[in-house]
Amino acid sequence: MLERLRRALNPGRLLRITPIGRVYLLITVGIGLGALNTGNNLLYLVLGLLLATIIVSGILSERIIWDLEVRRLLPDGAFAHEPFTIRYEIRRKKGQAFALTIKEAGSVESQGAWAPVVVGGAPIVVRGLATAPRRGPWALQAIEVSTTFPFGIFEKIRTLKVSDSLIVYPRRGFACDPPPRSDTPLRGDTGGSKHRDGTADLADLRELAPNEDARRIHWRKSATAGKLIAVEREREERRQVTLEVDTSLASDELDRICEEVAGQTSLLLSRGYDVGLDVGRRHLRPGNGAPHEKRILSALAMAGYGEDE
Repeated sequence: MLERLRRALNPGRLLRITPIGRVYLLITVGIGLGALNTGNNLLYLVLGLLLATIIVSGILSERIIWDLEVRRLLPDGAFAHEPFTIRYEIRRKKGQAFALTIKEAGSVESQGAWAPVVVGGAPIVVRGLATAPRRGPWALQAIEVSTTFPFGIFEKIRTLKVSDSLIVYPRRGFACDPPPRSDTPLRGDTGGSKHRDGTADLADLRELAPNEDARRIHWRKSATAGKLIAVEREREERRQVTLEVDTSLASDELDRICEEVAGQTSLLLSRGYDVGLDVGRRHLRPGNGAPHEKRILSALAMAGYGEDE
C-alpha cells in the first residue's frame, strides 16, 4: 500500500511542451475563444477534435514509455572532456515502442541515443555519446527515457533508476617533454646495456654446453656443423622511469598534475621507456604496453578519491 502511494505521489514522469506543441496550444485556445464568442457549432467540433488529440497523445505516450527496461553497456573507461560512447540495451515484455530518446540523467553531459522502434521480446542496442567534465569515479544513477510519439505535441519523459559506475581517466592532450636520457641505463631483465643471454640481435654461435637448455640450439647451424650449436643473443637496452603524484594537492592542482603525468606516460611508452607510478600509497612497477598504460591511467583517475590508499 505504501509503495503504491509513493509511486502515485512520485511517478517519475515529466511532461514538456515542444515548439510544435506551443503552436498547437495557441491555435486550440484561439479556436476555443472563437467558439465561445460566436457560438459556431463547427468551431466547437474543431475544438473538440483538438482537445481529443491532446488526450490521445498523453495516453499513447504513456503507453510507449511505461513497460520499458534499460541497461547500460559501459566502456572500460573514458577520458575527461572527451565524448565517449555509451550503449543502451532496451527491452519491453510486449507491445511496441516508437521514437525513443535515451540519455543520462544529470551525472554526465549526454547527447542521448535514438531508438526508432522497440518490439516486445526483442531487445535492441543503441549508442549515444556522453562527456564527463573531470576525471575520477563517476556514479551513474538514472536514465531518462523520452518520446514525442505520436504527434510531437508533448515530450513525455520517464526517469529510470539504473546504478552503474564509470572510471574517467585524466584529460588527454597535455603537452610535455620526456625526462633527460640517463647515461647509466638500468641493468637486469627489464633494462641494461647490451649483454648476452637476451632476446635481441645475434651475438655469437658456440657449441652447446652439457646440461644447457635445448631451446638455445640453432638447428640449421647444428645440421651443417654436425654438432649441437647454441645461440647467444644480446639483451635489449630498456630505460625505466617512475613518475610520482602527490595526492595531498588541492583538487584543481591535482587534476592538472594527473593530466601532465598521463600525457608524459603516453609519450614515454611510445619512446620505449618502461614507466612506473607512485601515487599516494599505491606503487606500480615499471612496465610497458597498452594494458600497463591502462593501469596507470586508472590509478591517476582514482588519485585523491581514497582508492590510492
